[in-house]
Amino acid sequence: MAGHSKWSTIRHKKGAADAKRGKIFTKLIKEIMVATRLGGADPNANARLRAAIAAAKAENMPKENIERAIKKGSGDMEGESYEEINYEGYGPGGVAILVDILTDNRNRAASEVRYIFSKNGGNMGEAGCVAWMFNKKGSIVFSKDAVEEEELMEVALEAGAEDVKESDDQFEVTTSLEDFAQVKNAFDHRGMKYELAEVTMVPHTTVPIEDEKTAQQLLKLMDSLEDADDVQHAYANFDIPDEILNALSS
Repeated sequence: MAGHSKWSTIRHKKGAADAKRGKIFTKLIKEIMVATRLGGADPNANARLRAAIAAAKAENMPKENIERAIKKGSGDMEGESYEEINYEGYGPGGVAILVDILTDNRNRAASEVRYIFSKNGGNMGEAGCVAWMFNKKGSIVFSKDAVEEEELMEVALEAGAEDVKESDDQFEVTTSLEDFAQVKNAFDHRGMKYELAEVTMVPHTTVPIEDEKTAQQLLKLMDSLEDADDVQHAYANFDIPDEILNALSS
């Protein structure tokens, strides 16, 4: 997962630099609305809503925006109605890709995702072809320069994290969906600065991509998917070496 979590961090930084905050907020608001509609407006009794609120706070979304989204999702305020869909497929190098959609137009979403796959060397697959390769988890990523490993391990394990993985320049803390907000709050309480905190789909196994041209095509596909208005998230099981990721993102 190191390659994909690294790319998520890079995209997060690029998003802030490219003034994409509005698009990020829109996707977070849609998730809060749908989580509320499906599981109720009380985050203590709704793990998905609790995780969505934690993700929104990690992006510094104002409290009033979060509260308004919950009211729209619960029907207390008028709001759009979104349908939840998942698409699956394969990218360059045989990488498995899972796409989460929240849309008010299923045909438009399907057409756009299919076009992005075909344009960038991938192909959509049947329902269930890759979903079994992923589990939904919380992911909190730290730069090694920003934290002490011993403190990180102590706080993570005491707060209920499942695992801490190390790559060349990052630590990635993995949590269950239910414990994501609790673990994130523990780091916040200690003033520990993370680069990324999100609910994501963690693959069981990864596909190494060592060819720079294949990596470039794959990341262009992921970029295009994640920039699409109807796409909430795009997940993949690639593992690209840091030197190639850094070269392609610069």
